[in-house]
Amino acid sequence: MPVTTVEKDLDALTMTVVADFPVPTSRLWDAYVDPRQIEKFWGPPGWPATFTRHDVTVGGRSEYYMTGPDGERAGGYWEFLTVEPGRSFEVRDGFATPDGEPDADLPSTRMVYTFKPTGTGSRLMTRTIFPSLEALEQLLSMGMEEGLTAAMEQVDAVLADLASFAADLPAAAQLLDDTRVRISRVIRGPVQTVWDAHHDPALMRRWMLGPDGWTMPVCEVATSVGDTYRNEWERDGGGDRFGFTGELLESAPPYREVTTERMIGVEGPGAVNELTLTPVDGGTLLTVVVTYPDAETRDAVLGTGMVDGMETSYARLEAEVLTPA
Repeated sequence: MPVTTVEKDLDALTMTVVADFPVPTSRLWDAYVDPRQIEKFWGPPGWPATFTRHDVTVGGRSEYYMTGPDGERAGGYWEFLTVEPGRSFEVRDGFATPDGEPDADLPSTRMVYTFKPTGTGSRLMTRTIFPSLEALEQLLSMGMEEGLTAAMEQVDAVLADLASFAADLPAAAQLLDDTRVRISRVIRGPVQTVWDAHHDPALMRRWMLGPDGWTMPVCEVATSVGDTYRNEWERDGGGDRFGFTGELLESAPPYREVTTERMIGVEGPGAVNELTLTPVDGGTLLTVVVTYPDAETRDAVLGTGMVDGMETSYARLEAEVLTPA
C-alpha cells in the first residue's frame, strides 16, 4: 500500500497524506500531469474520472467529472496557483456543478503536491489546506480522506502500465462524452519548439500535410485572440483543394490555445479545438480536445480517418522539423 501516513492538524487546518512509490519522480510526475493517466486513478474505486481539461501551468485549469456505478456524476476542478515541473504544484481544488462551473455551495481548498526522490523511488506528499474548521469538518464528513487515500491506492497500477503511455505510441483518440474527443500523442521535442511548429507558417507547410502527396498553399496564422486563421491543402500538382478556417478564442503560449474550426464552403456549426502542450519524460505531450455539435458529427469526422492523418503529420513533424539535420 503506497499511503504511509495521514495526519490531520485541526489547529493549522491541514491534512497531509504521504505515499511512497517504487518509481522515479519523473514517472510519478508524468502520471499526474498526463490526463490519460490521472483519470485512471483520481476517482475512488467505482467512480472513474474523466478529465476534459488538464493544463498544468500557472494560471491553468483542470476540469473533470467522476461517474458513479449508476451513471451519476460528480464534477470538480483545479486552478493551478504554482507549478515547479517535476517537483511540486499547488492548486485550488473545488467542486463543480453539472455545467462545469464552481459549486458555490461547497467549500474549496488549497492542495500542495510535492514530489521527492527516495532511496527506493519517490515520495508524494499531498497537503490540503482548509479555509475554516467548519469546511474541514464538512469535507471530512463527506469522505474526503477516504476518497483521497483510495484514489492513491490505485496509482501503482498506472505507474506499472508503461506500454499504454510510451512515448513512441501513435496518435490515439479517446471519447470523453457525447460531443468531445481527445487526441493524444507524445511529440519527441521540447514544448517551445512544438509550439513554434504549430504557429510558424514556413514550418507548418513542411509537416502539417496529412498523407503524402499533399501541399499547403494557404497558411494564415492567427496571432492574437479574435484573429482568424485559414489553412488550405491541395494535391501535388493541384486539384482537390479543401481547407479550414476559424477564430482564435484563447492563447497562453507555449502551453494552450483554443480555436474554432469549420470547413471552408460547408454550412452549419463547426468544432472547437483545445490544444494543450505538457512537458513529460520523452518530450511534449500534445493533447487536442475537439468539441463537436453532436455525436453524429463527431463520429462522422472520426470515420474519415482524421486521427491517422494527424499521426502521419506528427511523424513528419518529428522526422523533418524536430530532428536535427
